[in-house]
Amino acid sequence: MITDTARQEVAETRLVDPVEQRPSFDRTESKIAVAGHPIHAMLVAFPIALTTCTLGADLLYWWTGDIFWARAALWASGAGFLFGVLAGIAGTVELLMVPGIRARSASWTHFIIAVMLLSILGANWGYRLTGFEQAVLPYGLLLSLFAVGFTGFTGWHGGKLVFEYQIGVSSTGS
Repeated sequence: MITDTARQEVAETRLVDPVEQRPSFDRTESKIAVAGHPIHAMLVAFPIALTTCTLGADLLYWWTGDIFWARAALWASGAGFLFGVLAGIAGTVELLMVPGIRARSASWTHFIIAVMLLSILGANWGYRLTGFEQAVLPYGLLLSLFAVGFTGFTGWHGGKLVFEYQIGVSSTGS
């Protein structure tokens, strides 16, 4: 028979995660930063905006038939992919250089989804290079929709790293 005291002791006992006990677990400040501002965080705004612009231009081309929007989607998809690669390089270096980031499974989830997103962005741009006007409907639009969906999913996990785990947040308060 289990006594009330034993039940209380079990309830008060917290399981300890050995990863959290590592001294490096709480060290999550950015290694690639300018004046304390992480470069990855500065760069991700560009592929997010350009991916959204690609979808908008595709939809406007579908609606108006104006070749301007097909050309705008080509440029936006290319710039979004290239800025995404730059942001991805900065994020990958952070992931590999900062032990406190590597220790969290959410970091790896963000990384894997971001690589999938870059694959979609690259395919979207590459598909448009041969004939940007013909590439919009239906596959360019479909790739743009997938890209925006993956952008939201990747951003959600990236935000989770910042807001829940304080990844890349300066501990000096400057």
